[in-house]
Amino acid sequence: MTLINADWKNLVLINYSIDPKLLESYIPKGTELDLHNNKCFVSLVGFMFKNTKLLGIKVPNLINFEEVNLRFYVKRKVKNEWRRGVVFIKEIVPKHLITFTANTLYHEHYETRKMSHKWLNNDNSKTIEYSWELKNRTQTMSIETQKTASSIPTESEEAFITEHYFGYTKKGSTTYEYEVTHPKWNQYNVLKYKIDVDFESNYGIPFKILNSKSPDSVIVAVGSQITVKNKLKL
Repeated sequence: MTLINADWKNLVLINYSIDPKLLESYIPKGTELDLHNNKCFVSLVGFMFKNTKLLGIKVPNLINFEEVNLRFYVKRKVKNEWRRGVVFIKEIVPKHLITFTANTLYHEHYETRKMSHKWLNNDNSKTIEYSWELKNRTQTMSIETQKTASSIPTESEEAFITEHYFGYTKKGSTTYEYEVTHPKWNQYNVLKYKIDVDFESNYGIPFKILNSKSPDSVIVAVGSQITVKNKLKL
């Protein structure tokens, strides 16, 4: 059953390689870390939900909204195939109802914060910015890109980051799986970026290291229509 239909637009993915040991306590049972070129990544991701429908219905005030999340990458073997997915450390949204619904139905880790975004088109570039409030301090990710999009090369780091089509979460010793469907995305070439985020305050002591670390890559995906399927208890 499809729970959510929406458009995900202008996805900013800021990617850091970290020590896999930092993620051991977060890995859902039945999954294992998914590495790319022997690197373990976490990604700070900001994007917009547009034209959102819950069970096919547009709910007033829940149609268009921002989300920022910190996630890492796992895989689960089903018969002879790997299902590649993500695990969220925390997801930030501006609506309490979204937080309540996602945490209740999907056992996720949503948190409600005041949020905003800016999409600016300049003569030769575009700027995409996502912001949220934490402890009277504005947290911001701002990216300037070229205006023309291009395809993401197969087997590239960009493909690895953007092509995980399952979500995994755990509640105690139980793991839940849900599927996210979308076509392969195109990307905007990044010209420059600015990240003003206190990772420790947002995500806890294990991620303090990211405050002083430069990202391995910054990707801006155009996005597309998506669906989120109902969860499966493993």
